[in-house]
Amino acid sequence: MNEWLFFQGDTSLAPPNIPALILGILLSFLLGQTIGWVYMLTHVGLSYSRSFVNALVVTPVIVSLVMVVLSNNIVTAFGLMAVFAIVRFRNILRDTLDTSFILTSIFVGMACGTQKFSSALVGGCLTCALITYLWYTNFGSRHRYDVVLNLHWARPVIELPELSLLLDRHSRRIQLASQRTHEGYEGVDISFRLLLRDPSRVDDLVSELKALEGATQITTLKAEDESEL
Repeated sequence: MNEWLFFQGDTSLAPPNIPALILGILLSFLLGQTIGWVYMLTHVGLSYSRSFVNALVVTPVIVSLVMVVLSNNIVTAFGLMAVFAIVRFRNILRDTLDTSFILTSIFVGMACGTQKFSSALVGGCLTCALITYLWYTNFGSRHRYDVVLNLHWARPVIELPELSLLLDRHSRRIQLASQRTHEGYEGVDISFRLLLRDPSRVDDLVSELKALEGATQITTLKAEDESEL
């Protein structure tokens, strides 16, 4: 049974090469993760989506599987174009990762329809395992800071280093989000993004800020992971 499934299950003109199939899937997965990590590292816009990062990882694997099924068969290629046309014009996908599921379903259907049963089994199972891995590990989510700190600094701006020293004691990373001054309005409104050394000691940070001369109107907002649900 196993010999038939893995060595005789594909009844196409070209003999099946399961080791090459697995190698291609693993290589495309590693390259997809590389692309995903680069996107996570370099993305600076406001529309960051963990789902899109996951899609960047899954899509190369699925495309690799599709190319295995096509195997220089022009008839199968035209069939694939027709299927993609139906998906593109008759459905609007709200989630980027949904496209990967659609592509996986198309691949499995094409592999079974062209009697490449071993390719469908190995590729479909590995793709499902890949998507499960991305879900379980929460891959693509970013946590770059813990709290957003807003306060009014009533002292001269030149004395801000004293505030910075206090924040340095509690934070591993400090990002100045905004600094606003108003005509006829004494002081400056400042907003920081902080990655705390100990996130459970937010209250201690607030207490020290309240005791610091010139720091008033102190508010904190807990930051969530940068990810769209």
